[in-house]
Amino acid sequence: MSVPTHRYHGLSIAAHWLTLALLIVLYALIELRGLAPKGSDLRDAIKMWHGMFGLTVLCLTVIRLTLRLTFRAPPITPPPSPRLHKLSRATHAALYGFLIAAPLLGWLTLSAQGKPVPFFGFEWPALIAPDKALGHSLEDIHGTLGTLGYFLIGLHALAALYHHYFMRDDTLVRMLPTRGNARKSSGS
Repeated sequence: MSVPTHRYHGLSIAAHWLTLALLIVLYALIELRGLAPKGSDLRDAIKMWHGMFGLTVLCLTVIRLTLRLTFRAPPITPPPSPRLHKLSRATHAALYGFLIAAPLLGWLTLSAQGKPVPFFGFEWPALIAPDKALGHSLEDIHGTLGTLGYFLIGLHALAALYHHYFMRDDTLVRMLPTRGNARKSSGS
């Protein structure tokens, strides 16, 4: 679609780092939830914000995937081995799967528990009919996936640092924000 460069498109870079910021907030909220007594207004507010930011991640992930299809990813310089390239693609697929599955499971959990699905002044529709037992099972799966998310995110960050400091390629630099007048770029 556009002339490839050695950096991702600015919208892709912004969406990447916004996703990270939202994930930090999501994990902080779920960890802080344990400090609030069950049934308290604070705990309910923390859970509500966790849900709304989770749905925001879902929306942002759809945007990111659209950007990825719209703008070509810039090539890594120097190019990685075919094996490392396949591993990178698999890891990215797992990350995108996590960014879609975790919020969807949260939405399904609230639906099955017969709870509203608030989203910044709106309410999203229930995806399934209320079923308390299913709701508890989905909540467990959502929590397990959330734990797996720590490892996926950590692996992604470590891989970027490994590429930067040990392989000395431009994998990390391609996704860093630029200052001032950066040249026009493409990718996701």
